[in-house]
This record gives sequence, C-alpha cells and structure tokens, in this order.
Amino acid sequence: MRRSFLRGLGAALAMTAATAASAQDAREFRSSRPGDFDYYLLALSWSPTFCAAEGEEKEREQCAPGRRLGFVVHGLWPQREGVRLEHCETFVRPPSRLALEEAEGVFPSLGLARHQWRKHGTCTGRSPAEYFADVRRAAEKVRVPEALIGTNAPRRAAPIEIARAFVAANPGLRPDMMQITCRRGQLQEVRICLERDLRGFRSCPALAGTRCPIDAVAIPAPG
Repeated sequence: MRRSFLRGLGAALAMTAATAASAQDAREFRSSRPGDFDYYLLALSWSPTFCAAEGEEKEREQCAPGRRLGFVVHGLWPQREGVRLEHCETFVRPPSRLALEEAEGVFPSLGLARHQWRKHGTCTGRSPAEYFADVRRAAEKVRVPEALIGTNAPRRAAPIEIARAFVAANPGLRPDMMQITCRRGQLQEVRICLERDLRGFRSCPALAGTRCPIDAVAIPAPG
C-alpha cells in the first residue's frame, strides 16, 4: 500500500513538473497582435558554434570555408517583459527583393533574414523593409569587443568576462541589460536589450544574466 502510494505521488509530481515546464515554455514564446511589444532583444550569434553544431547543413552560405565569421546578427526579437513574441501573422508574404536589400550585409545570409522576418519581424507591426532597417540600426549600436574580433585560436572565458568585455566596449550598457547563452559548453550568443525606439539599451531583469551552467565556455575560432 505504501509503495503504491509513493508511486502515485511520484507520478503526480512528475506530471506537475511537466505542466510547469509547459507553462514556462508558453511564457517564453507567444503570438501577439503585431506591434504589441515593449522592447527589443538583439541576438548576436557566435558563428563558429552554430556552424559546428548544425550550420554546415542549414546555412551553407554562413558556414562556407574561408568566411571566418565571428559574431553575426541572429535576429531582432520583439519582447513583452521577458516573453519573446513569434509568428504573429498567419499568412506571411515573403519580403520583396527591394526589402531584402535592407538585409544585405546585416544578416550572414538572406535565408536567415527571411526566416527572422517570418518568425519575429511579423510581430513588430513594421513592413519587411522597415524591420530590416531596424535590425541594421540595432546592430550598429552595439560594438563587439576588440578581443572577440578576428580571434585565430580557440580559447575559454567565463561568461561574466564576456559580458564585462561588451560593457566596456559599449557606454551605457550594463550586465542587467544583456544575456550570455552557451551550447554544449561553447559560447552561443550574446543578447542585448534595446528600447523599442532603438535609441539606447534598457534593463531586462527577466532575461539578464547567463544561461551557461559552467564557469567557463569554449570560444571556437572562426574557420
């Protein structure tokens, strides 16, 4: 009897945990009315990590030999106080060739630009050309630290050291305005919160900090 009770209690707790996890996922990603958001999150991806994990198959242009890309723009994501908004329109027309001209030189590939428009740009209430222009403006506001540009050899660094390097290179930026993420022990992204009008950085306590459960992350060299 006691053993059956404990098994039942364990199953109930597991179900509760699964429900809580699903609720957390729902809070993290949500559809919304286009234009209904509070601020932006600029995601800068460390290209060597992406390419080593999956990019050689998904983004051949970004990961082509000899490109030697470091930080690249992953996307500009509208947020509602810690909730990332996605897929806010059911029917999405592909961006025109003229609109994609705004994305050239900002994203590592136009395929990624199209994907980011469908997934996140549709939540901004902006046209494709306006969204891509905003991505360019956001990217130009962030200076990548010299120590992370053109590195020729793999190395390791604590996530807080990476955050401090970005803070030192960008006046007005603070650790509570950014997030460091990693993947399989490697630096994945630096995400920076910006005001809705893109005039400056802003605090985002729900996101700030690190999502790396290790003391130091590997920073693979561009290939």
